[in-house]
Amino acid sequence: MSDEKRMPFLQRHLTIWVLLAIAVGIWLGRVAPQVAVTLDALAVYHVSIPIAIVMFFMIYPIMVKIDFSQLVKVSKNSKPIVLSTVINWAIKPFTKYLLALFFMGFVFRGLIPGREVLASGQEVELWRSYASGLILLGVAPCTAMVLVWNDLAEASVELTLVIVALMSILILILFAPMATLMLGGVGVAVPWQIMALSLLIYMALPLVAGYFTRRWVIQAKGMEWFETRFLSIISPISLIALLTTLVLLFSMKGDAIVESPQHIVWIGIAITVQTVLIFILAYFGFSRLFKLPYEQAAPVGIIGTSNHFELAFATAVTVFGLGSGAALAAVVGVLIEVPTMLLLVRISKRTKHLFRFETEPDGLPADSYPVHGD
Repeated sequence: MSDEKRMPFLQRHLTIWVLLAIAVGIWLGRVAPQVAVTLDALAVYHVSIPIAIVMFFMIYPIMVKIDFSQLVKVSKNSKPIVLSTVINWAIKPFTKYLLALFFMGFVFRGLIPGREVLASGQEVELWRSYASGLILLGVAPCTAMVLVWNDLAEASVELTLVIVALMSILILILFAPMATLMLGGVGVAVPWQIMALSLLIYMALPLVAGYFTRRWVIQAKGMEWFETRFLSIISPISLIALLTTLVLLFSMKGDAIVESPQHIVWIGIAITVQTVLIFILAYFGFSRLFKLPYEQAAPVGIIGTSNHFELAFATAVTVFGLGSGAALAAVVGVLIEVPTMLLLVRISKRTKHLFRFETEPDGLPADSYPVHGD
């Protein structure tokens, strides 16, 4: 069975759903241009209340899936966990920051004219807004779709769960200061209060709600019912909320996209190069350097490559505005996520032989974490 057919139905066709949402949004912007503007204007301290509600339900189902009890296994084999942490927080954000500046501020700068006013009232050049969206993608390690990608890659499911739980905690600590620092590097001043509020609304609240929901449902119905019934009920909510927000976004940005579709191409090129480069560094570079077996190398590479585009998009909307270039850049990340990651999964599976070493890596043996299907 192909990787696409093994994916859940909604995720398998994510790119199609996103394109349909874009088309509906552009159409809505032409027939009822004030709908999105009116909803976005219902705001408290730069936070659109309707959009905040929709985005809460976009991220909440993701948080329900995370098993934080896996964190007790961090010491079981620390090498892949430490390596993944270093890649996601000491290498990936700064690499993507430099690449965002290179592509948006140098390669394509002359092709991106215009300026826009952010939600904070600051006026910036459009290329800076695009670069900011790319930076937000780079500072948010994925905590949702990587569960699907690593399952398809036939990697260690248990190790993936440990890293995902750890990344979710680290996002609460590191995302706001790192994002604020790097956005300042492209000339975008972000009041720390806005960034903190964004993180509270779009990460902390869904995380707490997801944690207690998971705990209460499992206690009441058991793990089997939770995994087979409950998750299947709430999982579509995330995609529906995402698509609803995209409709509103493109109802505001539709005319600009129709007039300048090449901007999406420029952003897409930058994201694709960023993604492939980080994968090469994490998977073929550091994982082989530290002699990780394939079952551990694949999660390190895939988690380091994939982005938490839901959080990046939510933050872009709060800081820059629903109709901003930063929000558009995060949307392009959604478009590219599925086909790019499917390609990298195939590359991973075809290069398993590169991770067969004569001696086991330091620490526990390669089978310390159960692999796919165990």
